[in-house]
Amino acid sequence: MATVSLTPQVVFSTESGGALSSATILRFPPNFVRQLSTKARRNCSNIGVAQIVAAAWSDCPAGRPHSGGGGGRARGVASSHAAAASAAAAAASAAAEVSAIPNANVAQPSAVVQAERNLLGSDASLAVHAGERLGRRIATDAITTPVVNTSAYWFNNSQELIDFKEGRHASFEYGRYGNPTTEALEKKMSALEKAESTVFVASGMYAAVAMLSALVPAGGHIVTTTDCYRKTRIYMENELPKRGVSMTVIRPADMDALQNALDNNNVSLFFTETPTNPFLRCIDVELVANMCHSKGALLCIDSTFASPINQKALTLGADLVIHSATKYIAGHNDVIGGCVSGRDELVSKVRIYHHVVGGVLNPNAAYLILRGMKTLHLRVQCQNNTALRMAQFLEEHPKIARVYYPGLPSHPEHHIAKTQMTGFGGVVSFEVAGDFDGTRRFIDSVKIPYHAPSFGGCESIIDQPAIMSYWDSKEQRDIYGIKDNLIRFSIGVEDFEDLKNDLVQALEKV
Repeated sequence: MATVSLTPQVVFSTESGGALSSATILRFPPNFVRQLSTKARRNCSNIGVAQIVAAAWSDCPAGRPHSGGGGGRARGVASSHAAAASAAAAAASAAAEVSAIPNANVAQPSAVVQAERNLLGSDASLAVHAGERLGRRIATDAITTPVVNTSAYWFNNSQELIDFKEGRHASFEYGRYGNPTTEALEKKMSALEKAESTVFVASGMYAAVAMLSALVPAGGHIVTTTDCYRKTRIYMENELPKRGVSMTVIRPADMDALQNALDNNNVSLFFTETPTNPFLRCIDVELVANMCHSKGALLCIDSTFASPINQKALTLGADLVIHSATKYIAGHNDVIGGCVSGRDELVSKVRIYHHVVGGVLNPNAAYLILRGMKTLHLRVQCQNNTALRMAQFLEEHPKIARVYYPGLPSHPEHHIAKTQMTGFGGVVSFEVAGDFDGTRRFIDSVKIPYHAPSFGGCESIIDQPAIMSYWDSKEQRDIYGIKDNLIRFSIGVEDFEDLKNDLVQALEKV
């Protein structure tokens, strides 16, 4: 069998002092792709052959000679010029603005962000291009951001490592501390949430744990709400007291209770969802931000049920925003992840904790989330529209006792949702006019939605929280108002009439 050489030729010219000029290129054999086996090309099809052979780091800032000695290691030299060429080809005017900034990836991130904002003026464009069209650290001709599967990163010499440690050289060190695929994802989320910084982690639950662990001191006090993801509540009730952290629990709309908690405790942080799970209660973010800040407390909003398309809590005064990226962000029910966005001062503390403890997002998961986010605005707009129509339909149906949806005038915080959300989300909760068994018959009779946990994906999902989330504790069901006839319905991207007709036939079984 003939041996296939995959080694690129590095062609360069030298100037005075031995520095490499901008003529540096990567040249591969013209028959390279043809020589790859059919199986290899098929396996590489999702991420592009360019990842396998030509992905490189822009190790050297523009205009700075490469610090490696000799011509034996041309990796960093070739990659720096390839990165510059890629940026210029990506978007001429904006890229020119970025490339004019020395060491833009490290020293001047705000300028890169500003150039991106000048180019991408809407959530739709940001969802597709942010973190990738400009500022991507991987030099490749691939349209999509490659998956970089590596556990560690190497340096040309000790001086380059020292430059990295002191912030003069842009790279990574170890897989737990960063990955270029994940970095592109973090930039995209920061752009959508109007955040200074974002850290992505292995799950939404871990994002909450890392945030609380990093920002609430031992002996601190937090405030949260009755209506929330149950596992978050379990963590706060069972684990935080081990660090001496106490907690006040209030009803979502009880601002008097919040003020009382702030007045009578040294509150470190108020952590709440909006909309909440499963009753979709809405908190006035601007109001509570002012209340918390007047007492020196932070405000963290779990915006998973809204997505950054419908709500931007940071612009309303929140200090941090958390998402379970498993839901709307990724949107395809095929990956688990989470993130924390906000001021760099705060996110950096979460990132440091995360680097020590772990909970790393796999780069393959980061790629799936990146891919999912390109259709985030399309999916969420579709889900908003279908969910509102479904909520209106259910509210008029004789076999429905009550509907919970912030887009309905009957919702107790409809006035808040209208002012701080551009859409009301794709989840509708409602109570069937029947008992436990009647509600089970309804659930078991639907044909299109999957009977499963989670929400926010392309496929509709339906569940009965009394069984799915609270089967082990009737006492907690009573405390938090989880009735036997409660249904949580996550609308996918199917046709409204198909979903409506399916629910109509299932309700006939009640």
